[in-house]
Amino acid sequence: MALSALPTLQAAELPITKNSPIPDFQNRTQDVTPYDFDAPPQGLFRTITTAEGFDEELGFHRTHEIVPVKPTTLFSPDTQAVFIVFHLHQHYQGFQVFGRCYPEAVADLDPTVAIGQDAMHIALEDDSGYLTLSPPKGTWKPGRYKVEIHVGEQVNEMSLMGTMRFTITATQEHSGKRARGENSETGKTR
Repeated sequence: MALSALPTLQAAELPITKNSPIPDFQNRTQDVTPYDFDAPPQGLFRTITTAEGFDEELGFHRTHEIVPVKPTTLFSPDTQAVFIVFHLHQHYQGFQVFGRCYPEAVADLDPTVAIGQDAMHIALEDDSGYLTLSPPKGTWKPGRYKVEIHVGEQVNEMSLMGTMRFTITATQEHSGKRARGENSETGKTR
């Protein structure tokens, strides 16, 4: 059997294309908006808000859903706890959500020293949760507080997702605004 009897096929010459510069494959700077770590977290979080409390309801998929009660950013000094209630997008692994509270603009408190922290383990089936921040030494001092929201297994510089803020006001100031509904972020109270 002779192989030379078979006709030889030759590949067609393909035209040579010019080399494209690498910047053509990069994200253009005008199309990229930088992520703001000093704003409420995005991405993983569908919603996140500070509230006076939370409630547990039966969700759409017959799961437990945590919902905020009286969402607000203004609290009185006698508030027993500030709650950060959040809903998450679908995720494929369990993790923890951490909240570290700092006095951002509070008299006689160092803004670099954390005054409180809470963490919640999020299981694979969870799509909502909450963090509880209790007042240091039994009562809140009037001023503005910030809460760094971290996601992962531990708190470090890479786990920061965003920042929430709330204000502790004088009792009379808080009750007057609450009655008029000025401090509700969503305009709804439960």
